[in-house]
Amino acid sequence: MGVASCGKTTIGEAIAMRLSVPFIEGDRLHSAESIAKMSAGIPLTDDDRLPWLARIGSAMRCNHGIVAACSALKKSYRLAIAKAAERPVRFVFLSGSRELLAARIAARKGHFMPPALLDSQLATLEPPDSSEAHVKLNLALPQSDLVDQAVAYLTGKTSSHG
Repeated sequence: MGVASCGKTTIGEAIAMRLSVPFIEGDRLHSAESIAKMSAGIPLTDDDRLPWLARIGSAMRCNHGIVAACSALKKSYRLAIAKAAERPVRFVFLSGSRELLAARIAARKGHFMPPALLDSQLATLEPPDSSEAHVKLNLALPQSDLVDQAVAYLTGKTSSHG
């Protein structure tokens, strides 16, 4: 989880590969209407996001070994995913500076999320708190370190961080 361009897909795919579990790209579950809004630089509302979050959680249902990439910006969104999944969900929060995120999103090609929406995502972001099962990782670290730390957390070899 995290804002646009934090590396959710890249890190998520690597985690799934390392754990030999399926991977879900949350962006592929957005409605055509939501993609059109974001492509036009219009931030999604909670009403736009709730059906999408339900689709992600449903895709995780009854599968106890799965990795999904999803922004999950608010605590209520993370709760909605877990509710639809009908089981507890643990989160890997990829966190970094606005400057690093802006550089990454500006360099990204062929994605519907324009750089103009980064500030909207940062304003919406509610980092996980101590009541949520999560680990917070610094996305400035090398990809291999992020994957190692995430896998250690997900396999119970380390505790969560706030």
